[in-house]
Amino acid sequence: MPHVDIKCFPRDLNDEQKAALAEDIAGVIMRHLESKEGSVSVALNQVQPEEWKAQVWDREIAPKMDELIKKPGYSM
Repeated sequence: MPHVDIKCFPRDLNDEQKAALAEDIAGVIMRHLESKEGSVSVALNQVQPEEWKAQVWDREIAPKMDELIKKPGYSM
């Protein structure tokens, strides 16, 4: 039951673009983890740039740096 939670700065995506993003991400997950389409879920959470450090970096990235399979190319 893979769940992907994407956090990013706000983007002006319409529903069609969001659906295409979710489909692409789900396809990668299904291919690499051998998951079925009905078991994959994708969330898109847009975070304001001024809130990124407190909401994302400090809570999810920095404390789990050793667990990340792709580390960011920036630091805060």
